[in-house]
Amino acid sequence: MAASYAVRRTINASPDKVWAVLTDAAGYPEWNTAVVSLRGRIALGEKVKLVSVVDPKRTFTLKVAELDRPHRMVWASGMPFGLFKGVRTYELRPNGNDGTEFAMAEEFSGPLAPMITKAIPDLTESFEQWADGLKQASEG
Repeated sequence: MAASYAVRRTINASPDKVWAVLTDAAGYPEWNTAVVSLRGRIALGEKVKLVSVVDPKRTFTLKVAELDRPHRMVWASGMPFGLFKGVRTYELRPNGNDGTEFAMAEEFSGPLAPMITKAIPDLTESFEQWADGLKQASEG
């Protein structure tokens, strides 16, 4: 089982436009086929509740740990004492052609990570869907 996942896309839209899509929690189900629902406000220090198609019976509570509009956002969750931690990082960089280079990565760490990641399904397809949906919604 991988301890991290990553995806990249070139999006033909400005970082501001991509950021607007990426930070609109209520709009996620419209463009993101990897997400069943996302509730909450995407703002620094806030918590969002994510239900994924990978495990639709489970709700993940994620803290918006970093927010640097329109360049970088970090969502984090985990167990007490750092026993297990998941950190998802979104990065947007202008590509010089009024477009955006988008990158999303998630890393799992902590002493319990080797055991817990065995139970996490492969997120590769979910990451691809996420990035493709963001690209389509931002360019549309």
